Amino acid sequence: MTGIAESRNSAWNSFEGKHPGLAKWLYQIFYFLIFSAGVTVFQYLVFTFMPGILGEELAGMEFMWPQIPVKLLGVEFNWSLLGYQVLKDAAGAIRIGGGLGYFISYETGSFLAQCINFPLQRNITFKSHGNVVYQAVWYLAAWVVISLVCNGCNNLWMPIAAAYVSPAVYNILVTGITGGVSMVIFFFVFKIIFPGND
Repeated sequence: MTGIAESRNSAWNSFEGKHPGLAKWLYQIFYFLIFSAGVTVFQYLVFTFMPGILGEELAGMEFMWPQIPVKLLGVEFNWSLLGYQVLKDAAGAIRIGGGLGYFISYETGSFLAQCINFPLQRNITFKSHGNVVYQAVWYLAAWVVISLVCNGCNNLWMPIAAAYVSPAVYNILVTGITGGVSMVIFFFVFKIIFPGND
């Protein structure tokens, strides 16, 4: 086993010596994807289980801004940039997975994931020694903008998905869309706010 590790390290060191720029990008992309996948799983767990913990009262409390009426694929709903529509079953009973409860769960999961992601990406992936306050402020600003974009996108299709699939299934979609959009944008944000030591 030690021989395999030494051979792999030797091959990587040789590649890094010949192609330092490409090696740096590959290293960063590899660790970026590993850490991003980990926090995406964490977000999914929060999105799935926290609404149930918060209960029906918050799930039944509408919190949306702005409320723009939309009809899409035969489903009528209110689109919003912030918040989520209250979900109800065919009998009109409140379902867990919408309303203020889901909004709190979404933002909590997303924010906590960023609290985990920021130091990992800064210290391991990008090995940055820049001003941490400056970097954290820009990271927070990027997270707010990305969250608004993802909320707006999610609020276009989530009411339709909620009409046809269980919350656990559409949470996979929410996580995938949020994680996918965030990963692409955040990688380039990190390249800017975490300058290398070149």
